[in-house]
Amino acid sequence: MNPNKALWEKGDFTAIAALMRPSGEAVVRSLGVTLPLRALDLGCGDGTTALPLAQLGAEVLGVDIASNLVAAGNRRAAEAGLSRLRFQEGDACDLQGIPDDSFDLTLSFFGAMFAPKPFDVAREMVRVTRPGGRIVMGNWIPNDPTSFVSQLLKVSAAFTPPPPEGFISPMTWGVDTHILERFGKAGIPSERIGMVRDTFSFSAPDQSPVQVVELFRRYYGPTMNAFDAAAKNGSEEELNRQLVELAHSFNRSSNGGTSIDATFLRVTVQN
Repeated sequence: MNPNKALWEKGDFTAIAALMRPSGEAVVRSLGVTLPLRALDLGCGDGTTALPLAQLGAEVLGVDIASNLVAAGNRRAAEAGLSRLRFQEGDACDLQGIPDDSFDLTLSFFGAMFAPKPFDVAREMVRVTRPGGRIVMGNWIPNDPTSFVSQLLKVSAAFTPPPPEGFISPMTWGVDTHILERFGKAGIPSERIGMVRDTFSFSAPDQSPVQVVELFRRYYGPTMNAFDAAAKNGSEEELNRQLVELAHSFNRSSNGGTSIDATFLRVTVQN
């Protein structure tokens, strides 16, 4: 099985996505959508940004490598009565069956960055976006002390065996030089690539930081893998302690719930 597919089908990311809904809606509002609009949401999960984009009137295709998340997205679309929103399984490295110049907007927030072949991902995003269209990515920044997710992934990696030879960290999508190189190879000059730091929030008013860490432990593939590895050498409790401490340090809520901000790099490409 494709290791990336196995990673995201291992847990149930919908449990994590539930913490991200308000920020997903805020991201979509910030895009300045004008209709008509055909949009692709790549690495879409169950529709954190795809669903609010469709609610604004766009025609949206969500593509994700995890079949369970595709099924969850189609359920959410049906429940919301959004006939112009559909989800299908696909690989960001090779968007088979999607013609060139198909979309006015290609969007990927914390999705396509995890695909294993970043130059192929950049090429495919450029290929399926029409000339004059936009590509907008949200990517976690490596080792960023202001980002909860970046720090969570850093802690998790310390408990996980070294990756196989040739592995390219998804966190390289949070580095400007890599972004310029990847889209440059896809034919986009640097002056058409913009990058700014932005903030995404995880909100769980009725759950403590301890409970939020437990959600990541049970449902978020990278954290699940870290706990599996930690279990083999008896360091599960230490990993859990570090993650709980991290969540408490980022938590802005003062009423027992959880409200955590995570800095990310927002990339806008004019195709």
